[in-house]
Amino acid sequence: MNIDSLKVLFLDIGGVLLSNGWGHVSRQAAAKKFGFDYDKMNYLHEFIFDIYEEGKVSLDDYLDSVLFDEPRSFSREEFKEFMLQESKELPQLLPWLIEWKQQHPGIKVFSINNEPKDLNDHRIKTFGLRRLFDGFISSCDVGLRKPDPQIFKLALAVAAIEPHECIYIDDREVLTRAGAKSGMHCWQHKTFEETKKFLEGL
Repeated sequence: MNIDSLKVLFLDIGGVLLSNGWGHVSRQAAAKKFGFDYDKMNYLHEFIFDIYEEGKVSLDDYLDSVLFDEPRSFSREEFKEFMLQESKELPQLLPWLIEWKQQHPGIKVFSINNEPKDLNDHRIKTFGLRRLFDGFISSCDVGLRKPDPQIFKLALAVAAIEPHECIYIDDREVLTRAGAKSGMHCWQHKTFEETKKFLEGL
């Protein structure tokens, strides 16, 4: 693919632009800070997190299931604040992509990301993601999660393009493979330098 034929850049967010919103590292850190049994919490997390990311249950429903099914020494609000604070911007790529997009005004940028609603909204606002993105195909809003083929089909329909007119970037190989099955050109993000070189080489 070359830059002249590229109409849309699809991006994952967690692991590419920002840290993962509520990954195992954050859950382990929460267990250490708040003093609960991580293994038990994680076991319950695995049962409900998919439908939480699909927007089918609320954050309070999620917390009721994984933690507040018994008395705790910390409040629900304290824990929610910790969850939000775990999101961090990864170095370099976000500001570089904002400049790159300004240099290519004909290219639209959309997310395809798995994210619970509260975290998704927080991350978009806190890190100013609307500076880069023209729209968000977020699991919590569309009721679909990667690697479901339907979320990639929906993203193409929203952007009103054919698969060969886009590139999809994700940090997880299994998800770039899923995008490729939908006909998208895909790139697995590993480092800022490699992804920068890839986009500059189009």
